[in-house]
Amino acid sequence: MKRALPLLGLVFTTVVAVSSCGLGGTTASDPSAADRVPELAPGQQVSIVFESYNYGLAGAWTDTFNTLIADFGKKFPNIEVTAQKPQGNSPNPATDTVSSIQNQMVAGTPPDVAQLGFSDLDFTIQQLRAKPLDALFGKEAVQRNFDGRLPYHPRARTLDDADGHTYGVPFVFSTPVLYFNASLFAAAGLDPNQPPATWQQVGEAARAINAKTGKGGVYIDCLTKAAKDWCFQSLVRSNGGQVIAADRRTLTYADAPAVEVTRMAQDLVNTGGMPKLAQKQGYESFARGEIGMILESSAVQGTFVTGAKDKWDLRSTVMPRFGDKPAVSTNSGAGLHILSNDPAKQRAAWELIKFLSSEESYVKISQNIGYLPLRTGLLNEAASLGAWSAANPLLAPNVAQLAAMEPWVAMPGNNYLQVRDGMMDAVEAIVFQGSDPQSTLSAARAEGAKLLPAT
Repeated sequence: MKRALPLLGLVFTTVVAVSSCGLGGTTASDPSAADRVPELAPGQQVSIVFESYNYGLAGAWTDTFNTLIADFGKKFPNIEVTAQKPQGNSPNPATDTVSSIQNQMVAGTPPDVAQLGFSDLDFTIQQLRAKPLDALFGKEAVQRNFDGRLPYHPRARTLDDADGHTYGVPFVFSTPVLYFNASLFAAAGLDPNQPPATWQQVGEAARAINAKTGKGGVYIDCLTKAAKDWCFQSLVRSNGGQVIAADRRTLTYADAPAVEVTRMAQDLVNTGGMPKLAQKQGYESFARGEIGMILESSAVQGTFVTGAKDKWDLRSTVMPRFGDKPAVSTNSGAGLHILSNDPAKQRAAWELIKFLSSEESYVKISQNIGYLPLRTGLLNEAASLGAWSAANPLLAPNVAQLAAMEPWVAMPGNNYLQVRDGMMDAVEAIVFQGSDPQSTLSAARAEGAKLLPAT
């Protein structure tokens, strides 16, 4: 995979912008060996708690992570890992992670290592007190983990960096992929070998599927609060806009590009192309063969493969574009962060992070769940993921979009969740409840602006 230098600048600019809004005032330095967290003594017993939203999802997610933790225990019998899901009852357990950890911090029992979303990075550092990995273990050790025999893709490497430090190891993510039911395409008289390339074509195909088969046309899993805003950011950027200005001081999600995105989605609902469904209802309906297309994270790919098996033809393609504008994919997902203050637990947590981000772990994660392996060289080796990826073309759009991916931008400040949720509440009201796009987004932006940090 080639990395374009202009985007490297973009990623760096984003990291600088994040740090300028208060992600700590330390400077990057490599601590002396005496200052680093010591290695565990031979046979030293350590117990750690690992919190991951994957444990809040049944099926492939929990099964895969149970296997990984069991494999880790065989390799490190002296480290006992208690894995748990976030506390909460949200349909998307990833949305419970921050509040779950906050509650445990108040009780004095936070997890030692946690899987936290990229959009939570500001808060993870400032309020959850994630530890800079390079300060604990040295910059060379951190970089060695990213390198290894098959290094991380450069697009992924810096997603948990801020202020010259690495605060987490990017772990799992996807770009938006358009999955489609080729069997429904054929039943509607559409050519499944020519999937929609633009949102106008998506609308035409969706309405045709609905009219000729009675099934749902498309579900865009980017338009509800439960979906968070990673995919909505991608849609807005693909239409030439942003949800927040580059200086991260001005909200821009009521500007024309975002308004046009919500109006397009609202029109899909009003004309019968998109059913009114909550997030989980949407991807489960697609898995049952009841919807022709879905824009979705590859995190749900395993569910789609299981649902389609021997019943209908599941295929995928890249995210559609708006007219002649290039589609801009952002990343979903999360990184692994150390929260513990205990040196022994920090060292044990680092061993767990290295194991979960290893080649052997990514093979299982990609094959069983569908997440993109961040060590993309695995896709070129027949003995690891090469043969599997060749036989499973569903992964191809995700890999193709990685080359030009732009990072998911976090809202700034301690009120970032209220800002993001206010935006997505407005989007959901427009698309599924028929609210006016411009006035609804403008009102949400005005309220969100009051919640931004003063500097």
